[in-house]
Amino acid sequence: MSVPASTPFQVYDTTLRDGAQQEGMNLSVSDKLAIAPLLDELGVGFIEGGWPGAVPKDTEFFKRAAKELDFRNAELAAFGSTRKAGTRAVDDPQVRALVDSEAPVVALVAKHDLRHVERALRTTGDENIAMIADTVAFLVREGRRVVVDAEHFFDGYRFDPAYSRAAVLAGFEAGAEVVALCDTNGGMVPTWVADIVHEIRGAVGPDAVLGIHAHNDSGCAIANTLAAVEAGCTHVQGTVNGYGERTGNADLLSVVANLQLKYGLPVLKVSEGLPGGLTELTRIAHAISEITNISPFARSPYVGASAFAHKAGLHASAIRVDPDLYQHTDPANVGNDMRMLISDMAGRASIELKGRELGFDLAGRPELLGRVTDRVKDAEANGYTYEAADASFELLLLEEIDGQRPQFFRVESWRTIVERSGGRGTPATAEATVKLHAGGERIVSTGEGNGPVNALDHALRQALVTVYPELESFELIDFKVRILDSMHGTDAITRVLIEMTDGQRSWSTVGVGPNLLEASWEALTDSAIWGLRHRGVTPL
Repeated sequence: MSVPASTPFQVYDTTLRDGAQQEGMNLSVSDKLAIAPLLDELGVGFIEGGWPGAVPKDTEFFKRAAKELDFRNAELAAFGSTRKAGTRAVDDPQVRALVDSEAPVVALVAKHDLRHVERALRTTGDENIAMIADTVAFLVREGRRVVVDAEHFFDGYRFDPAYSRAAVLAGFEAGAEVVALCDTNGGMVPTWVADIVHEIRGAVGPDAVLGIHAHNDSGCAIANTLAAVEAGCTHVQGTVNGYGERTGNADLLSVVANLQLKYGLPVLKVSEGLPGGLTELTRIAHAISEITNISPFARSPYVGASAFAHKAGLHASAIRVDPDLYQHTDPANVGNDMRMLISDMAGRASIELKGRELGFDLAGRPELLGRVTDRVKDAEANGYTYEAADASFELLLLEEIDGQRPQFFRVESWRTIVERSGGRGTPATAEATVKLHAGGERIVSTGEGNGPVNALDHALRQALVTVYPELESFELIDFKVRILDSMHGTDAITRVLIEMTDGQRSWSTVGVGPNLLEASWEALTDSAIWGLRHRGVTPL
């Protein structure tokens, strides 16, 4: 690798600008003000906030950021473009807006592909280089640190290397601190990136700070970023969770984890005595997902819920001896956890490890392990799945250990009614009645809801809440339905997965039945039982 471990590294986050261009994402100013401190806590060196002067919302963000944000690790960067052709930087209102933003760092996007210069900007190659030099020099005179984003650099270099090289040199000569080489269309592959960066490194000399800004259209954004680092880049750009337009940007979380854990480069800078850094990677990734309202991708490297999840019994047998045998790194390094998935692939080792994860010591109990393993395989053959239903599996385990699950209530009967008056388009009403025994009483409760499952949920809670007031805080937050053996049509088996929360934790249960209502009822009752048990409630 060309970069020694002692080389100062720069991590530049562009989630709030480039990442926010993702389809379906619409960050408010308040959203940005909430995300920025999380990025600072992570330990990135630069946080790009947006394009003041061009986007009104971003102009407001920088005004509020100057008063409301107090970064410990990062510096705020404003994004903008070079002056227009035929003008002076000092007279360009968009360039002036970058200065007025009060951001100490400016990221300046500049064309580095002659075809874009001539066809998109409709100017000459010489004028474009003058635009770069004039704008950089002006911003430096105004006391700003300047990062030049060399737009379309790699495509441009493959078309006309002499021009793209000249544009990079113009930025450095005018006073730019960094020139970030951009794979704007995301079409590069690692060997191309490495070869070109190596050539540019030779042209600019060993002391110039080269950066890499990769998009993921070829599926190579992370690999291209690492290839650029190996070839001499010491500044990396990306977005949290790989957000960005089209297929997204390089996922900065995977990039920094790889640089620190695989390359041994301490790229995240966290002030001494403050929380943050790599061990907070998973928490921060999920916190930002909540703000963006984009569900976390379970299979994301390092931070995904499935990143350290093991299903095959063969894996479990080895993990029981040494977790490192089937894990490329300790999940604690990035704030994640190892998980054992219980399925029909599970052997006794999987069950033992999953039990340990849930707080049960099953070692040295071969008969119990055999019973649980056989029961899981039989259940999954009938449509159940415990991979995403830890709470239901825990109740199954308790039944085998204690002979029964906790008896918080006994169900006598339940029913639902859906009624519609009028023709198509008229809203239907759903009503459910639940009869059960709890706290020494027979309780009859009727609930209404938006559909029969919602009505059942309301009726069950109304019946139990007088005996177990803890249920008041329970809320159903996710509901998934899967039709099994769909070739049987309306006679197919139905599987329901639900997720419940009490505001402090969440848990998932599964139900299977010949119809949606029976499957939902099983999942709902399992959820109530598990939730009450983990709140420390004694059955009455």
